[in-house]
Amino acid sequence: MFAGVTALSKEEHLSTTSTLSSTVSPVRHLLTKVPEVTLIFWVIKVLATTVGETAADFLNVDLGLGLSITSVIMAVLLVAALVVQFRLHTYTPAVYWLAVVLISVVGTLITDNLTDSLGVPLWVTTVVFSIGLAVTFTVWIISEKTLSIHSIFTTRRETFYWLAVLFTFALGTAAGDLVAEGLNLGFLVALIVFAAAIAVVAVAYFVFHLNAVLAFWIAYILTRPLGASTGDLLSQPVADGGLGLGTTGTSVLFLAVILVLVIVLTRRARATDPRLTATI
Repeated sequence: MFAGVTALSKEEHLSTTSTLSSTVSPVRHLLTKVPEVTLIFWVIKVLATTVGETAADFLNVDLGLGLSITSVIMAVLLVAALVVQFRLHTYTPAVYWLAVVLISVVGTLITDNLTDSLGVPLWVTTVVFSIGLAVTFTVWIISEKTLSIHSIFTTRRETFYWLAVLFTFALGTAAGDLVAEGLNLGFLVALIVFAAAIAVVAVAYFVFHLNAVLAFWIAYILTRPLGASTGDLLSQPVADGGLGLGTTGTSVLFLAVILVLVIVLTRRARATDPRLTATI
């Protein structure tokens, strides 16, 4: 799904090269901080979004930590992971995907805090996060002239990237809950709705040649509520419209699959670029 969807056009490549600061190291000129967009990328992304939903529920409800304590713990872990991510000079699968999983959990918790603790309606959080994401993209493209993730060579661009990712996860959680619970459509119907939306984007990209960067970000946003709906469908009790697998089992299963895929990516990265050995 969308393999290679963020490949830079010739114009984007020239723009990227010309706008890079002369103070950026040669390594950062050559190596981007994010992965190639392949089938494995999308598989891990969906799994990570599902874990974000189930892990947040597991820590909050099953372990009884509560939203506040869970939010603080996960926020601290996310900050630590991002500090490591920013200090690296190239894409490192283990660190990158750890940050994605943690930001997925934190994005879920942000929405849960607003809706469950503060009573903010889901449609309001959906609108607010949509505006936040739109503002992030607007400032990003005005500043950097591109939204392509294959142009993440500088700290500023990486900052825009992770801020956008955080908004997509928070927005996806709110939108997924709005469709499944707020509109009383149920988890399965919500899953089908978002899967169909992603299929439409795929057709628009492959058949009608929708802009690659635009297609990527639309798909990236939609995979969040898709993953959240999948997590809820699998983990929630049958009486609530789920399959009753529980948050523990679902989280462990999906984390195990993510771990295996990250190991595969790490070995592949080492085999294709010996320079990565020292940073992995």
